[in-house]
Amino acid sequence: MLDVHRLRIFRSVVASGSVAAAAANLGYTPSAVSQHVSALQRETGLQLLARHGRGVRPTAAGQALADQADGLLARLGQVETFVADLRSGRSGSLAIAYFASVGAAWLPSVVSTLTAAYPGVRLDLELTEEIPTDPSRRADLQLAVAQPNFAPGAGTTAHHLLDDPYVAVIPESHPLAGRDEIELVELVGERWIDNDFARGWCRRNLLEACRAAGFAPSFAVEAHDYQTAVSFVGAGIGITVLPALGTAHPVPGTVAVPVVRPVPVRSIYALVQDAVADTPPVVTALEALRAVAAASVREPAPA
Repeated sequence: MLDVHRLRIFRSVVASGSVAAAAANLGYTPSAVSQHVSALQRETGLQLLARHGRGVRPTAAGQALADQADGLLARLGQVETFVADLRSGRSGSLAIAYFASVGAAWLPSVVSTLTAAYPGVRLDLELTEEIPTDPSRRADLQLAVAQPNFAPGAGTTAHHLLDDPYVAVIPESHPLAGRDEIELVELVGERWIDNDFARGWCRRNLLEACRAAGFAPSFAVEAHDYQTAVSFVGAGIGITVLPALGTAHPVPGTVAVPVVRPVPVRSIYALVQDAVADTPPVVTALEALRAVAAASVREPAPA
């Protein structure tokens, strides 16, 4: 295999017309340049240069090799630029996995920040509720809900973003609508609207809180997502209990009231693959997520 460094030196000699001129252009000694050219001739088994006056000129074989080297070095320069762009975050891709409510509430702002800062980076977004057990199947960055002090396993770092308490979404005409908080047990006799068809961790967390309050909710209607469930509340079908972030897009005629005794809470994390943790797009994405999470605490979702 030809030595690319020697090809660069040889091409400089051809362009400069002499070993001495090439050495001056490259910052080498003439002896070092001669040694590299001699080694390249041994590698190729070809006579590449011939004396011409006080300088040298390429042989027919040398000129042909120089022409080929031009294309190779140009392509190599493109690859080096591409690698530099990848390192700086100007190109490449970033895979982000997210769950529905955080997608609606946070991702528009985060994606806007990323596309403005790194227009050459392709964003691969995936809606999922599950954290893959196989690390090789995980996205570069995944937004996930889990219990407090969640440990994601080797190769991934969990960054805690928010503890999201649950609220009861009820019609604004409901007798409890004017309350600052509602005890879970006060909702025993209500028509509950299920809001998590996937039967994920968020739903299990709610059911565990209800059991702690001494009852199991009776679901009269099943919705597949938070927004549909909230819309059902607006239509007077019943009430639903969900994380506060799920009320990012309120429905007229409804109010969201915190539930207590107990207070169900889900913890939201950004799970970052260690292999890409220091890349500029991931660093920017994590900063943007922390900003929107902090804003969610300062400015609770409207009801």
